[in-house]
Amino acid sequence: MKVLVPVKRVIDYNVKVRVKADGTGVDLANVKMSMNPFDEIAVEEAIRLKEAGKADEVVAVSIGVKQSQETLRTALAMGADRAILVIAADDVHQDIEPLTVAKIMAKIVEEEQPGLVLAGKQAIDNDMNATGQMLSALLGWSQATFASDLDVEGDTAKVTREVDGGLQTISVKMPAIVTVDLRLNEPRYASLPNIMKAKKKPLDEKTAAEFGVDVTPRLTVVETKEPETRAAGIKVASVDELVVKLKEAGAV
Repeated sequence: MKVLVPVKRVIDYNVKVRVKADGTGVDLANVKMSMNPFDEIAVEEAIRLKEAGKADEVVAVSIGVKQSQETLRTALAMGADRAILVIAADDVHQDIEPLTVAKIMAKIVEEEQPGLVLAGKQAIDNDMNATGQMLSALLGWSQATFASDLDVEGDTAKVTREVDGGLQTISVKMPAIVTVDLRLNEPRYASLPNIMKAKKKPLDEKTAAEFGVDVTPRLTVVETKEPETRAAGIKVASVDELVVKLKEAGAV
């Protein structure tokens, strides 16, 4: 079985995001970029499936700017066998929308014929949480979202999902799309020898035009601004004083 893993290049989760002075978006100049954390979990799970003998090949895919090569090399260093980069934008500030990503991924799936697509449940930059679901609809494949546990046996995937009321376990027929949550696993660190080996692993470059997909944005960012600064709290000496303050604030 072949496993396809889409990965996205995003601002590193440790970096404090800055808004552009004109409010048109987020400033990416001289900012550390890395693989979306949820996608990193998906890569790790795909590699574990291969190590367990349940997958034969792991293919990482990234859709975006040419700099996404670095993200794919990280996936290769972790243990992916090869990578595909689809260049869909020249400007690092242009975010490729979920439907566009899903359409390109659908074309790649038709070419690669994987048995499973493992994706992060969402990207931490736009929090759309839509690409996996859209891809499932375009392909007509089974889907399972927010996976915190995954067990593949034959042509069935048993997935434990994180839902509001707790955990839900479902079985889906393969081929399937599974989007992963934080508690599925802890991604490994790429060792220096594997980082060096990754430079020699195949990385194919394609363009969105080759797949006949229009990448023109359908959404327009009207305004981007910093969240409001939280007001300082106050200390009270007793419960009675607390009740008075809450009444004054209209909270009770």
